[in-house]
Amino acid sequence: MSVQRYPLAGVTVVSLEQAVAAPYATRQLADLGARVIKVERPGGGDFARRYDTTVHGHSSYFVWLNRSKESLTLDLKDPRGRGILHELLDGADVFVQNLAPGAVGRLGLDAAAVTSRRPGLIPCTISGWGTTGPWADRKAYDLLVQCQTGLVSLTGTPEGTARTGISVADIAAGMYAYSGVLTALYTRAVTGEAHPVEVSLFEALAEWMGQPAYYTRHGGAQPPRLGTQHATIAPYGTYEAADGKEVLFSIQNEREWAALCTEFLGRPELVGDPRFATASDRVAHREELNTIVAARIARSGSEEILKDLEAIGIACAGVNDVAAFLDHPVLAARGRWTEIAVPGATVEALLPPADLAGLPARMDPVPAVGEHTGSILAELGRTEEEVAALRADGVV
Repeated sequence: MSVQRYPLAGVTVVSLEQAVAAPYATRQLADLGARVIKVERPGGGDFARRYDTTVHGHSSYFVWLNRSKESLTLDLKDPRGRGILHELLDGADVFVQNLAPGAVGRLGLDAAAVTSRRPGLIPCTISGWGTTGPWADRKAYDLLVQCQTGLVSLTGTPEGTARTGISVADIAAGMYAYSGVLTALYTRAVTGEAHPVEVSLFEALAEWMGQPAYYTRHGGAQPPRLGTQHATIAPYGTYEAADGKEVLFSIQNEREWAALCTEFLGRPELVGDPRFATASDRVAHREELNTIVAARIARSGSEEILKDLEAIGIACAGVNDVAAFLDHPVLAARGRWTEIAVPGATVEALLPPADLAGLPARMDPVPAVGEHTGSILAELGRTEEEVAALRADGVV
C-alpha cells in the first residue's frame, strides 16, 4: 500500500529518541504513515539497540519500537551535526525528544528555542519528572517511576512488593505523547496554531494510579497487595484446579454471584448469607469465601472448571505464560500476526491494536543504525563527497 494513503501521509516527525517512551510514541505515528526520522548517535545509535540480542541478534525492545522509521546518525555536539538537524526541523511538522534532563537546552533545541524559529513546528518533550519543579533535573527510569507513584506498593503479595513485568511508565508516557501529538496536529490543522506537547513518565503513570489514589485518600488506607486477588472485588483471582493448573474468574455483579452459588458451588444458601450479601461484604469476608471457592475448584480439572463457569455466564480463563500467549487462538483467528523485516532477517510482529477500516497497517522494516543517513543528506543537498567527508570526521 502506498504510504500516501495513510492518515498521517505528508507529516514529518524528527525524533531525538532513546529507550522506550519516545520511540513508542513515534512508532505509532509511523504506523499511521508519518515519516519518522530517528536521529541516533554515530556508531552505537539508540542504546536500546543493545538491551538484548534475542531477535536475530537485535534487541527485542528495539524491534518492537522502531519499525517503519528512517535512521540518521548525527553528532549533535558538532556544529555541523546541529546544522543538519536544524535543516531537518525546518521541513518538519513534529519534533520529539526524550534526552536526559538539560541536554536539549545545552544544544539549543528546547521547545522555546525551536519554536521561536519555526512557529508551525510542534515540539513534544518527554521527561522523567516534568521540565519544571524540584525534580526537573533528575534522571528517571521505569522502575523508579513505578516506585515513586506507589504502583510497586500495590503489586505483589502480602509478603513482598514486585515490579510490574513490563515498562508501564514508559508505555504510558509514550501513549500520552502520541495522543498529544495527534491532538496538536489536529488543532494546527483547524486553527493554524501549533501547541507544544509535554509529557512526563511520572505524571503519565500518576494518571493510571487514579483509582487507588481515590481509594486511599477517601478510604483511609491503600488497597492491599493480594497477588492475583482484587482489592475491591471478591471472589476475583486465580484458584488451583485438581490438575494443578490455575484458573481465573471474577464475579462482577449480583446475577453472577447468584449463578456461582446455585449452579457452580451447589450452595444456593450462600446467596442470602449476610457475610456475602453485597460486594463489600464479600470483600470483608474474603478469606472465608476463598476457602469455599478453592475447595470446589480443587475437586475438578481446569478444563471442566472453565467449561462450567462459561456455561453460566461467568468470565474465566486459564493463566498463560508468554509462549502460550504467542499461540493464542484469538490472535491466530483474527490474523493479528504479520511479518516485518529487521536487518538480516524477518520476524513476526503484532499488528497495531487500532484497526482503521479499509487501511492496512503500515509495517515497514526496522532500520539499521544510520541506514538512511546518505539518502536523507542527499535530500538536503549534500553531495556524495560532502557526505563522505562528514563520515570521515565522525559527524554522521
